[in-house]
Amino acid sequence: AFAAAGVDFPVAQCNVSYNREAFTLRGLHYQAPPCPEIKLVRCTSGRIWDCLVDLRPQSSSYRQWWGEELDAQSGRALLIPARCAHGFLSLSAGAEVLYMMSAPYAPDCGRGVRWDDPAFAIKWPAAPAHLSEKDLRWPDYRVP
Repeated sequence: AFAAAGVDFPVAQCNVSYNREAFTLRGLHYQAPPCPEIKLVRCTSGRIWDCLVDLRPQSSSYRQWWGEELDAQSGRALLIPARCAHGFLSLSAGAEVLYMMSAPYAPDCGRGVRWDDPAFAIKWPAAPAHLSEKDLRWPDYRVP
C-alpha cells in the first residue's frame, strides 16, 4: 500500500511504548540527518493524542503541527514523515503505542524540542501530568 502511494517505507525496527498513567506526554522527538526516519504510529490499547511538527525547512508546512486522536478501537495509524518531530499525550491509563520505523535507532542522531515551544503553539487537548526528565530538558526549536 505504501509503495502504491509512492511512499518508500521499509520497516527496520518496531517499538512499543506503554503509558501506565493518563496524561503522560512523550516527545517531541526526531532523528536528525544523516539518519532521519519515517514512523508509523498506532495506538494498540487505550487512547492517545498524537502530534507531529514539520521541521523540514523547504516544506510548505514548515513549523506547523498536526494532531490526531488515535485509539485501539479505530485501528487508525499516523505516518510521520522523516524530519518531523513526534510526540503524544496519553488520554487514558494503560495506553500502548506501537511504532514502526524506517531506520534503526541511531542515538547520535536523536533530537528533540520542547512540547510547549512557543514557536509551534501546539494546542494539546489537556495539560500533561507526567513527563520524563529528558523530555522536560529539550530546548526550544532553533531555525537552522
